[in-house]
Amino acid sequence: MAKSSADDEELKRACEAAIEGTKQKIAMSIRVAKSRGIWGKSGKLGRHMAKPRVLALSICAAKSKGQRTKAFLRVLKYSTGGVLEPAKLYKLKHLSKVEVITNDPSGCTFTLGFDNLRSQSVAPPQWTMRNTDDRNRILLCILNICKDVLGRLPKVVGIDVVEMALWAKENTPSVTTQRNQQDGPVATTVTESDLKVTVEKDLVSQAEEEDMEALLGTYVMGISEAEAFSERLKRELLALEAANVHAILESEPLVDEVLQGLEAATNCVDDMDEWLGIFNVKLRHMREDIESIETRNNKLEMQSVNNKALIEELDKLLERLRVPSEYAACLTGGPFDEAHMLQNVEACEWLTGALRGLEVPNLDSAFANMRAVKEKRAELEKLKTTFVRRASEFLRNYFASLVDFMISDKSYFSQRGQLKRPDHADLRYKCRTYARLLQHLKSLDKSCLGPLRKAYCGSLNLLLRREAREFANELRASTKASRNPTVWLEASTGGSQSGNSADTSAVSDAYAKMLTIFIPLLVDESSFFAHFMCFEVPALIPPGGVANGKSGSHGDDTNDDDLGIMDIDDNDSKAGKTSADLQSLNESLQDLLDGIQEDFYAVVDWAYKIDPLRCISMHGITERYLSGQKADAAGFVRLLLGDLESRISMQFSRFVDEACHQIERNERNVRQMGVLSYIPRFATLATRMEQYIQGQSRDLVDQAYTKFVSIMFVTLEKLAQTDPKYADIFLLENYAAFQNSLYDLANVVPTLAKFYHQASEAYEQACTRHISMIIYYQFERLFQFARKIEDLMFTISPEEIPFQLGLSKMDLRKMLKSSLSGVDKSIAAMYKKLQKNLTSEELLPSLWDKCKKEFLDKYDSFAQLVAKIYPTETIPSVTEMRELLASM
Repeated sequence: MAKSSADDEELKRACEAAIEGTKQKIAMSIRVAKSRGIWGKSGKLGRHMAKPRVLALSICAAKSKGQRTKAFLRVLKYSTGGVLEPAKLYKLKHLSKVEVITNDPSGCTFTLGFDNLRSQSVAPPQWTMRNTDDRNRILLCILNICKDVLGRLPKVVGIDVVEMALWAKENTPSVTTQRNQQDGPVATTVTESDLKVTVEKDLVSQAEEEDMEALLGTYVMGISEAEAFSERLKRELLALEAANVHAILESEPLVDEVLQGLEAATNCVDDMDEWLGIFNVKLRHMREDIESIETRNNKLEMQSVNNKALIEELDKLLERLRVPSEYAACLTGGPFDEAHMLQNVEACEWLTGALRGLEVPNLDSAFANMRAVKEKRAELEKLKTTFVRRASEFLRNYFASLVDFMISDKSYFSQRGQLKRPDHADLRYKCRTYARLLQHLKSLDKSCLGPLRKAYCGSLNLLLRREAREFANELRASTKASRNPTVWLEASTGGSQSGNSADTSAVSDAYAKMLTIFIPLLVDESSFFAHFMCFEVPALIPPGGVANGKSGSHGDDTNDDDLGIMDIDDNDSKAGKTSADLQSLNESLQDLLDGIQEDFYAVVDWAYKIDPLRCISMHGITERYLSGQKADAAGFVRLLLGDLESRISMQFSRFVDEACHQIERNERNVRQMGVLSYIPRFATLATRMEQYIQGQSRDLVDQAYTKFVSIMFVTLEKLAQTDPKYADIFLLENYAAFQNSLYDLANVVPTLAKFYHQASEAYEQACTRHISMIIYYQFERLFQFARKIEDLMFTISPEEIPFQLGLSKMDLRKMLKSSLSGVDKSIAAMYKKLQKNLTSEELLPSLWDKCKKEFLDKYDSFAQLVAKIYPTETIPSVTEMRELLASM
């Protein structure tokens, strides 16, 4: 049998360590399981999950004679580290009841009732022991301490008296208690059998037990004689019954008197019950009347409160529905001049707020369907419609009148001898007066902005086109520049015509000035229009940004024109925009700026007529401005610059195509000799084109170079084929002239460098063909003999070649005699033939050197063949030939 935890000294020491510092001594400690029962359900053992605990009985000795010894029941629990720590403390002086749970079959579960905890609604904890021995031990220890220390015993329920008595006699472990004596608390040792407990079936005390033993002692002798003892008991029982019957008969008169009294009392009770029933009915009626009165009072009070709240809500609603007379007058018939704009804006703000206040999110849905609210909403809608119609009509007329006034005043525009920068500062200042009004019109009725935007665009478009037309006309009239030839590569044109071209930089400067003045103006107008007309797009130019490709290229007045437009309404400063707004903005900008491109086209066409090459610089200027327009609101300006760039590219392509036609017209000449005229003219043209390149126009020029040179080379090849006899001379002279004229440019222009190398390869090929033809013409028999030998060496051995027909040694000697007998004359004839058809004398030395080198290489190959095939034959050595050529 496992050792009881009550005898575990380590457990006892752990408990003493847990309560160290309390000056209490552990009398007993034992491990238990704690669970919870359910109040009022004695038939069911309602346990929750059991928790391990330790019950410890501790005694605190009296500090002085006047004080009593105190006894406690401690509940200890295990901490996370397995160390005991105090959980709860009960004073045994409050212990009133010890009850063993009868519905636990093991009988190991009990509860302890404390009188100071009766007011709590929580069921007392149930303690479960391992066995009944541990249960009896802890209960007897508790009862012993209560009897010895407190002088009383709690009520014990559910324990079998005989079982407890037998167990107490059989198990007599020593239990240490403390008694208060004169000299202080002294520990005494008693046995559990000495402890007598009072239960519901009262256990007898020690004195009573002694009396019973003495009484039973008188019958000891009789018990041994069973029959005599039985007869004696019968006689005594009959005597007792007879005495009882006699007593009953003697008390009959008394019983009758008692019955009469009971009868009278019963009558009084019946009367009282009847009276109480009457009073109860009356009281019930009174209670019903009182409840009815209280119900009516409560309803009246609730109705009064509701009526008061309803009146307050209706007052607020009436205040919300009231239309101030000053606002009504302003909205229906007030003037729109600048002095009254503040009143108009205030009226718009009130109207916007009033309309929003009658919408369901801001107004209780219970009020939304009221007739008064619907009528007031209809009245406000009518006010809104009237005001929007009047304001829209006024603004349309106002925009037209502003522009008409400016157009009628000629001082606003450029005049003869005076270029005037367009100044819209005053126009924007006057328009900004009505910017907030437009914001409110947008919030009241967004559809009204469409006609207003069209009216503004139509009026301002007239002004911008007039300004651009007058400025462009005066710009062309005031720019003095001589026309440059448009025919650069024509064969019939004199060579000096393209070399003395006039300076036409004033043309490109005029075009740049046109862009410098009008591109920032159009960008500013686009930005102002986007914000003035309430488009939800980002600002066109960030602060300090570059809009036109040049920082600070326009005056401070144009920069200041657009200030303040972002402050019209804080709600419009948001960066978000919708694609619908952006599309609508682009359509409106088309109406605003459409037609102004014609004046830019006129300047481009005028510049082209003066100097077509100025298209290069104008293309670069346009590209620079185009790269500076990034904002969404500058869409039309980007389109305008893109169209200008396309127009310039088209005009330049027209010039390039015409020049190509001029090159191709060289084919019509029946005979072409020497260097073609377009070769040096193209070098002059390329030099001038390089001077005009600005910014991103390099691609344009490179494309022109590619087209020019491709046509030149194709034409050159075609002309060479017209006279095959002199084709190589013609080609090498022209390719050499192309290289000489473009040598400097090819070092800096990659596109021209590519064509330079292409011409160099063609030149080398033409030289090789021409020199080979001259050499074969003078020494035809010599090299034909060598070619026959080379052909036979593929089919027969070298030793057999001298025996072939026409290749004998005799044939070799005859051929050498006829070819080399006057070799100096033949070489001189070859030089004269090379010199005869060459028109470029500067090429002769290099060609003669190439000819001598080529002849020596061929003769060296011939000498090696002769030495291999005809080893016994002697011919002039290569060294002799080299010396002969060097001496000539």
